[in-house]
Amino acid sequence: MSRGAAVGLAAGVLCAAFVLVESGSRAGALVVLVALSPFHGVRAARRMNRIWPDAGSLNDTGRATVVRATRRGEAVADPRLTPHVVAYAAGLRRAAEDDRPRRTVVLVVTVLAVVLACYDTVRGATGEMIASWLAVGLLLTDLLWWPRRRAALLARAARAAASAPRPPDPDRPAGAP
Repeated sequence: MSRGAAVGLAAGVLCAAFVLVESGSRAGALVVLVALSPFHGVRAARRMNRIWPDAGSLNDTGRATVVRATRRGEAVADPRLTPHVVAYAAGLRRAAEDDRPRRTVVLVVTVLAVVLACYDTVRGATGEMIASWLAVGLLLTDLLWWPRRRAALLARAARAAASAPRPPDPDRPAGAP
C-alpha cells in the first residue's frame, strides 16, 4: 500500500505540475492531483502484486533486504530469503517483457510530442511551450536512458538469483553430496 501511495502521489504531483505550468490553473492541477494519484497508485500496487506476489509474505525489513540485494546483484545472507530473491528477479523479468509492446507506443507519442512542442514554440503561449518540451524530455529519457538502465538491472537481478544461497534440503541426509 505504501509503495502504491508513493508512486501514485509522485505521478499525480508530476502531472499536476504540468497542468499548472501549461494552463496556470490551480484548480485544474488540483483536480489532476486528486484524480490521478489514487488511480495510478492502485494500478502500480496491483501490478507489483501481480509481478511479485510473494512480497506479501515478507515483513518490511525482509522485503527491503530482498529488493536491495536483487537490485544490487548481491546474494542475501539469510537462506530463507533465497526463494524471494529468485521470485523478485523473475518478476522484474516479467515486468520487462510486459513493457516491450509499450516501447512502440512511446516512440509514436514521442514523435507526436516533438511535433506539438515545435508548434507550441511557434504559436503557443510560454507555459504551453515549456510543458511541451518538458514532456519531450521525459519521453526521450524513457526511450534512450531507461532501456540501458533496465538491462543493467535485469543482469544484476539474474546475478543475485544465481548467487543466492540455497536453503538446506530436509530430505537429504547430512554429508550427502
